[in-house]
Amino acid sequence: MSATTMIDPVSPELKQVLRALKLGKMLHTLPERLTLAKQQHLSHAAFLELVLADEATRRDTQSAQLRARKAGLDPGMRIETWDESAAVRYDRTLWNELTSLRFLDGPHGACLLGAVGVGKTHLATALGHIAVRRRHSVLMLRADALFKRLKAARLDNSVEAEMRRLTQVRLLLIDDFALQPLHATETADFYELVVARHHTASTVLTSNREPAEWLAMMSDPLLAQSAVDRLTSTTHELVIEGESYRQRQKPGHAPSGASIDTTTTGDHDAH
Repeated sequence: MSATTMIDPVSPELKQVLRALKLGKMLHTLPERLTLAKQQHLSHAAFLELVLADEATRRDTQSAQLRARKAGLDPGMRIETWDESAAVRYDRTLWNELTSLRFLDGPHGACLLGAVGVGKTHLATALGHIAVRRRHSVLMLRADALFKRLKAARLDNSVEAEMRRLTQVRLLLIDDFALQPLHATETADFYELVVARHHTASTVLTSNREPAEWLAMMSDPLLAQSAVDRLTSTTHELVIEGESYRQRQKPGHAPSGASIDTTTTGDHDAH
């Protein structure tokens, strides 16, 4: 066997055919698969199944990444990047139930509650990634960005269409809710969104405050009470306690077992 053949066992003709069929990405793994097929004496059918499975996996992964980006999910905040050695405490049984996504069938929701930095956003984002991989529609927004989005829609008379889009998302993740007081329009928007999604879609919120404290953060007590009652009546509460997860990501701080993305921006409760 010549050196050229060893380096590139895929013929130019096969490369051309694969590219014509939009299967050019298979060329990244095809040489290794050809070698494996020879070593294990795979049948033609087994080899074909192997290389097509590679391509199907690649496409599924790429599709999930694109949908996660469109959903506003941080790619570094997945369940597999959560640092299990972090000094935080939460109900593991409830968390395992949430990661099953059975709450979407209710549909029920979840509130991830705890002090600044304990990992609420990471866990909420991880739920979003799981849902994306299972091909559910997902959208994640910080609460302030959500209200700005509705405000902008109101300026061009598209608020009803925007509210419909927010209502129809199977899993809506609202991060840093009630971090700041909600003025009258924001309170009304939150009420309308909760009412529209109640018993029809799942909402997950992260907050530094307990639901009882949200009432004081909204300008209209009646709308606030109505929204919070609806929301909490079908919501699982996961309380996260312990040391700040963010502190583990300071330069030079590398605890054993840590495998997490260290990027944090602004005041976002990224971890």
